[in-house]
Amino acid sequence: MTKLILWYFALSLYLYALPAGIESQIKKSGISKKDISIFIKEVDVGGRVIASLNADKTRTPASVIKVLATYAAVLKLGFDYRWPTQFYTTGALQNGVLRGDLYVKGFGDPTLAAKDLESIVANIKAKGIQKITGNIVIDRSYFDVGSKDNSGFDQHTFSPYNAMPDAMMFNERVSTICVTPNKNDVRKKYVDGSYKIRNNLQRVNKPCRGRYSWPRVKIDKSKVVPEVLLQGKISKRCGKRNICKVITKPYKSFYYALKDALKRSGVEVAGTMRLSKISPNANILFTHYSKSLEKIVSKTAKKSNNLYARHLLLFLGAKVYGAPATANKGRKAVEYILRSKGALSRGTLKIDNGSGLSRSAKMSAKILADMYDNAYGRYGQRWMNTLSIAGVDGTIKKRFRGTAVKKRAWMKTGTLKRVKNIGGYVKSRSGKLYTVVILVNTNQGRWKAAKLQNDIITWLVKYKGRGAMRVDNKVVKKVTKKESTQKSLWAMKTKTPQKQKKYPAKKTNVKKTKISQKQKSHASTSSGKYFIQAGSFSHAPNTKYLSSIESLGLPYKVRHETQYKVLVGAYRSEKSARIALEKVRKHINAGAFLVNNTRKMKSEDPALY
Repeated sequence: MTKLILWYFALSLYLYALPAGIESQIKKSGISKKDISIFIKEVDVGGRVIASLNADKTRTPASVIKVLATYAAVLKLGFDYRWPTQFYTTGALQNGVLRGDLYVKGFGDPTLAAKDLESIVANIKAKGIQKITGNIVIDRSYFDVGSKDNSGFDQHTFSPYNAMPDAMMFNERVSTICVTPNKNDVRKKYVDGSYKIRNNLQRVNKPCRGRYSWPRVKIDKSKVVPEVLLQGKISKRCGKRNICKVITKPYKSFYYALKDALKRSGVEVAGTMRLSKISPNANILFTHYSKSLEKIVSKTAKKSNNLYARHLLLFLGAKVYGAPATANKGRKAVEYILRSKGALSRGTLKIDNGSGLSRSAKMSAKILADMYDNAYGRYGQRWMNTLSIAGVDGTIKKRFRGTAVKKRAWMKTGTLKRVKNIGGYVKSRSGKLYTVVILVNTNQGRWKAAKLQNDIITWLVKYKGRGAMRVDNKVVKKVTKKESTQKSLWAMKTKTPQKQKKYPAKKTNVKKTKISQKQKSHASTSSGKYFIQAGSFSHAPNTKYLSSIESLGLPYKVRHETQYKVLVGAYRSEKSARIALEKVRKHINAGAFLVNNTRKMKSEDPALY
């Protein structure tokens, strides 16, 4: 009994011994343990912890914090949500002439770009508009973000990763200048009258390398119209060079690009650009939609796109607390959404701007791991695929190419000066899936931190052991198979739907259905890999609630620790569990999610492997 008490105490504090393989890698790295946070466990709520080191210590997260905004967006809006940009008109349309203004209301679609103009122009022309006598009026009031073009986070002021958000975003606020020295050609990629280029480049007949391979760029924003100065010597032998910088306002770039696209399609615009909220007299013309949110959050995570992350945070702020969106509303919204869905554990959390481009943002490895567990329980592989896939795409495409980790890790990385972090999921060769978070905040070098993370993840891919636990540096004997069966966190009284004698059915609005024979073959009250957490309560669930589960023909268990948790199942396959999950979400609780009971399955029903 004493050993069991120690075992539970160790579990509650997450003070697990590090496996020898990880201890060895840390020692070899030369990085102090105090600079490292590790939390590795079997995926899903209740999964066995493999390794924990400083898991509750607050760290600078860098870009790994982006997944909080991406996951909150999926929870709030759904994978298939599409960002709108609305077009309105004022005045009358007669014989193809719009005697009024064309209004454009931006809602912060971060993907709106030059490639969308063809569709937008086609929609305008489809309404019979051949000429606009008024102005193009842009409403960017959905975001309250001021007028800063860049974050000023570091000395690379005009770099795209420093771009600031705007409700009327266009081309991610990036202006592209194309320099082709071998053709003596310098031009803007898109028509944009909001900035100028002064070309002082000298073409020389030298090899295209070193100081002759790229122009020197200086940006002067002190003038009314910003100016880009190209200077220095460049080789005539060099091919095309694209200079991508944050130079001007995105709504100005959008205006010039749209007006040019309309002109090229035969639609004349007599007026100029104005900024104003939509007129009360305006009539909706059409709505342009972005690609799906699934693709947006995937690019946010895989490419670690700072601007996308900022837009997600702001948009959620407006959705939860109303427009105009502010960073403060966004921070509150992300935290509210995640906590309301049980995706955040206790601990210090400072989200700041949501992108990770911040020194004030803070979180622990445990908080991040719990969010990952919750996300996998709800969305499984679909969520995992929004992260970078080792050796395949995103920020870990090259990092794990040609290694044992390739196609076995789904991760989000985070890098700042003295910060190297990674978190996500790793699948071992034996087929076991783990939640993995490794945060390293150190002065010892980011390359050392990256190598340590790579070595631990590679070790985990090959891992087959069970691990050990300790409290105050004392190793605790692992619970025996018999004790695990009798005293497991999963050992609880079970209720199987029969004649409903104990909980007589009451009238409810839930449609009664019988469990199918196929489901019966997968559902079991004594074994199975997957449960569905249908609810969590501070007091014992009432008869009406339990009867509503019985009326669906579903087996369930009630577990009481600090909370009363109602678990439906168990199911032997994820597929059958997800079929039941849809039924539970529809009739019982829209926030229900899967729980993987892998440890119990191993001890009680090994034949299922």
